[in-house]
Amino acid sequence: MARRALKLASWTGAALAASGLYLYGNKYLDPNDFGAVRVGRAVATTAVISYDYLTSLRSVPYGSEEYLQLRSKVHLRSARRLCELCCANRGTFIKVGQHLGALDYLLPEEYTSTLKVLHSQAPRSSMQEVQQVIREDLGKEIHDLFMSFDDTPLGAASLAQVHKAVLRDGRTVAVKVQHPKVQAQSSKDILLMEVLVLAVKQLFPEFEFMWLVDEAKKNLPLELDFLNEGRNAEKVAQMLKHFDFLKVPRIYWELSTKRVLLMEFVDGGQVNDRDYMERNKIDVNEISRHLGKIYSEMIFVNGFVHCDPHPGNVLVRKRPGTGKAEIVLLDHGLYQVLTDEFRLDYCHLWQSLIWTDMEKVKTYSQRLGAGDLYPLFACMLTARSWDSVSRGIGQAPVTATEDAEIRNNAANYLPQISQLLNHVPRQMLLIFKTNDLLRGIEAALGTRASASSFLNMSRCCVRALAAHKKKNTCSFFRRTQISFREAFNLWQINLHELILRVKGLRLASWVLALLCRLLPTS
Repeated sequence: MARRALKLASWTGAALAASGLYLYGNKYLDPNDFGAVRVGRAVATTAVISYDYLTSLRSVPYGSEEYLQLRSKVHLRSARRLCELCCANRGTFIKVGQHLGALDYLLPEEYTSTLKVLHSQAPRSSMQEVQQVIREDLGKEIHDLFMSFDDTPLGAASLAQVHKAVLRDGRTVAVKVQHPKVQAQSSKDILLMEVLVLAVKQLFPEFEFMWLVDEAKKNLPLELDFLNEGRNAEKVAQMLKHFDFLKVPRIYWELSTKRVLLMEFVDGGQVNDRDYMERNKIDVNEISRHLGKIYSEMIFVNGFVHCDPHPGNVLVRKRPGTGKAEIVLLDHGLYQVLTDEFRLDYCHLWQSLIWTDMEKVKTYSQRLGAGDLYPLFACMLTARSWDSVSRGIGQAPVTATEDAEIRNNAANYLPQISQLLNHVPRQMLLIFKTNDLLRGIEAALGTRASASSFLNMSRCCVRALAAHKKKNTCSFFRRTQISFREAFNLWQINLHELILRVKGLRLASWVLALLCRLLPTS
C-alpha cells in the first residue's frame, strides 16, 4: 500500500512538473504572476539596498572626498538593483521607475541616468494576449475589425503597447492595448511599495518618499482607464485649438474601451531627435518655442497639464499640405488639474522669478509650501543655481558648469529635497516631473533656458492674472482698467524681447566686424 502511494505521488509530481514546464515554455505561466515571487523580489532588493547604505558609509567621515566618491558608488549600485527590480516585476514598478528617472534635477544623477533606460525596456504583450484583450473588450476577433494589424508594436510602455492597423473602411489607426495583467497587479504593487517605503523610513528617517506612493495611488487608476485618456485628449485639443502648430490625434470612440483605445495614426520623429529635424529641415528653436507656448498655456492659463512629455510622447513633423512644423502630443492618460489658488500663486511666483523680485519669490514659494526651504524650492523649479536666480534667470543661459553644479547639489541636498517634496501641494509633484522632462528636451535640442522661453511664460502669467481679476469684478471701469494694464504689461514684455534681439544682432555685427579686421582679405 505504501509502495503504491509512493508510486502514485511520484507520477503525480512528475505530471505536475511536466505541466508546469510546458506552460512556462509556452508562456502560459509566468513566475511574475505569483504574488509571493513579486513580493519576495521587492523585499530582498529593498533589504540589500538599505544594508548597502547602512554599512558602506558609516566608517567614512561625512562630507569628505572619500565619502562623496563612495556615496556615488553606492547610489549607482542601488540604482542598478532598483532598475533590475522594475524590469523583473514590470507594470507598476516600471511606471514608478520611469517617474523617478524623469526627476533629473531632483534626484542624484546616478539614479536618473540608470532609471531612464526603463522607457526603452517596457514589457511587451504577445499577440495572443493582445487578441485576448481585444476579444474580451470589443467582442470581435482582430481579423473581423481590421483589414490589417501589425504584429510588431510601434512602441511598448509600462501599462500598454501601440499597434498600427487599418480599419475595414480604409482608415489607418493606432491601437493602444493594455497589458492584460497590469490591472489585477497594480493595487497589490502599490500596497507593497507603501509598506516598503514605510520600512525604509524607519531606517532612514530623513528620507521621506511617501509622496511617490501617494501619487502612484492617485494617478494609476486614471492611467489604466483609456476612456479617461480619450476624454483628456479631446479636452486639450479643444483647449489649445488656437495653436495651429499642435496636433492631437482624433479618438475613435466606437472602438474604444477602458483597455483598448483607437486613435488616428500620426507619424513623426521624436522631439529630441535633432538629426530627424535637420533631415526634414525643421527649426529646433521654433519647436522649442512652440513647446514652451503649449505648456505655458496649459499650466498658467488653463490649469490642465499634460504630465508625461517624455520624447516618446511628443513627436514633430512637417504638416502634410502646408509643410509647416507641427508638434504631435500623444499619451493623454496623465493630466494634473490645478486649483485656481495654486495656479495663481504659481503665476505670481514665476513672474517674481523672471523679474527678479526676491521678496515675492520668498512670499509665493512659502505660499506653495516651501517654508524656510524657499531658496532650494526656487532652484528646483528653475533648475538654476541660487546665484543665477538672484541675478535673474533670463539674464544668461545655463552653462555646463552650472548644470553640473545643480546635479551635484541634487545628491548633497537629497534629504532636504525629499522633505520639501513631502510638504508641497500634491499638484506640485507632477509639475516638477513635467518641468524636468521639458528641460531634458531643451537640453537635447540645445535650446535650454533661452530668454524667449521665460518671456513666453511671463506673457501667459500676465494673461492668467488679468483674466482672474476681470472674472472677479462686475465694474465695467475696473475691467477696462485691468485690460489696459494687461496690454501695457504685454507691451513691456514685447519691448524687452525686442531689446534683447537688437542686443544680439549688435553683438553679432561687432563679432563679424572684428573677424573682418583680424582675417586677411584675399
